[in-house]
Amino acid sequence: MESKAKACSKVHAVCIPNPFQSHIKAMLQSAKLLHHKGFHITFVNTEFNHRWFLKSRGHHSLDGLPNFRFEAIPDGRDGLPASSYESSSTQDMYSLCENIINDVLLQPFLDPLAKLNDSSNNVNPAVSCIISDGFMAFTITAAQRLALPIALFFTISACSFKGLKQFQTLKEKGLFPLKDESCLKNEYLDSVIDWIPGMAA
Repeated sequence: MESKAKACSKVHAVCIPNPFQSHIKAMLQSAKLLHHKGFHITFVNTEFNHRWFLKSRGHHSLDGLPNFRFEAIPDGRDGLPASSYESSSTQDMYSLCENIINDVLLQPFLDPLAKLNDSSNNVNPAVSCIISDGFMAFTITAAQRLALPIALFFTISACSFKGLKQFQTLKEKGLFPLKDESCLKNEYLDSVIDWIPGMAA
């Protein structure tokens, strides 16, 4: 009973990265830091990435970590045999991005959250919050449905972030979107943009 009380006193963060290598690495590093500070962590990967993680690190590489566990959710490869994961070295990025944008991963993400919050679960504390990659918008819906706080974690570089912040200005200045196919052939793509503060041309 003491272990259940101790488990319940921990903050339980569910971390879910965008299912691409650099995003996973950055989220995993952040999750390790939170774990070091006393958080209980559940790290959610897609099945494809979970299998590749096990394949590269060994089948028992995720065992025996106190208060740090891994979960896998379907990633849109439904109906394919398990052997297809081993034979495929790359994800179908287009389909995966479509699944993320169209909230296909929402229910598969809600399922482990429900399991973790099950009152009969006497090993893990209830989920306290979600830490999600900022590009995984369906996690906001999940947090709202479960009345959980959510923090969005953007793993892109500062330069990329500053560039993304300029989309509206680029549109207002008529530089984006491209007007027609001729923009791909003339010198248009070589236009110098030297007005973004902190970003030299």
